[in-house]
Amino acid sequence: MKKLMVLVAALALVAGSAMTAAAADWNFYGSARVATFLVDRDDNIEFNDLRDTTDYEQNLQGNSRIGASVKVSDELTGRFEYGTGVNVRILWGEWNFGAGSLGIGQHYTPLNMFYSNQVFGSDNDLLAQGGVYSGRQSMIRLKFGDFEIAATDTNTNGLGTGFGTEVDFPAIEASYVLKMDAFSAHFAGGYQTYELGDNDVDSWVVAVGARADLGAFYVGGNVYTGENAGNLIAVSVDGDNAWNDGFAAYDAVNNKIEDNDVMGFMIAAGFKATDMLAFEVGYGWAETDVLSVENEVQAYYLQSTITLAPGVFITPEIGRFDGDEAGSRELTYVGAKWQINF
Repeated sequence: MKKLMVLVAALALVAGSAMTAAAADWNFYGSARVATFLVDRDDNIEFNDLRDTTDYEQNLQGNSRIGASVKVSDELTGRFEYGTGVNVRILWGEWNFGAGSLGIGQHYTPLNMFYSNQVFGSDNDLLAQGGVYSGRQSMIRLKFGDFEIAATDTNTNGLGTGFGTEVDFPAIEASYVLKMDAFSAHFAGGYQTYELGDNDVDSWVVAVGARADLGAFYVGGNVYTGENAGNLIAVSVDGDNAWNDGFAAYDAVNNKIEDNDVMGFMIAAGFKATDMLAFEVGYGWAETDVLSVENEVQAYYLQSTITLAPGVFITPEIGRFDGDEAGSRELTYVGAKWQINF
């Protein structure tokens, strides 16, 4: 009798799970992306110690993905997305409570702006060379119409002094999007703080972005400024596109933390010639200033997107990264990204 009760309970649990799964609307999707580029790198430009390399590079892009959007009801939705190496890109649940929505999990935070389609560097999008990219993080987010605010991870990386860190509360990011017929504007900001030894390390970013769609033409871009911005967004002033700049620095002589003043901007413009052919050009610039040392980078590219069929794209691109910091690189590339969405 006891075994029979256990069997009935197990069947009821399976049936209940099946009914719940059947009630939810699952929409699966995927995107396979392969990069094929010829890349020329010049090291240590400023010191005439050139070590030139030219390599053909082919790889499955790290932002290839597979996932699903899930609708349980009008109020409750979810989404998951996995990338290469079985890493979780997105794992998200959202509850619409009428006046707004509550989101919990890992997703793109409010401090993200996407105005470029640069494909080199696994769809780099000029994100670290003047763009605004906080990435996908764990967060608790409230959204009211076009305004959202989130508590996200506090980033304590970047100094490496050996001092202990103490975090008392999360980072805060917020954004508002203003939408009109052919124009949109995006306002965003973020702040975080933590203790490093006897020092407070404060980071903040304010950013404004905009896009205009004028028939077959479009133009978009953003500008930002901040302090120790590398703790909040991607910053790179190295010509090899390494996302590891914009942090505060430790002044060993005076035994104190020096803030890093960071600013940047990017702009991209494009033209859709036909349903099968489009063109885009983009430029980005970023600068850091810490310990009386200024470093800057600029990046630019020209591309075309060829649509062979719905969801099938080839994007030839040529571009360059110029960094001026000590030991940095200049990088020139030409090639294409191959992509199929399914």
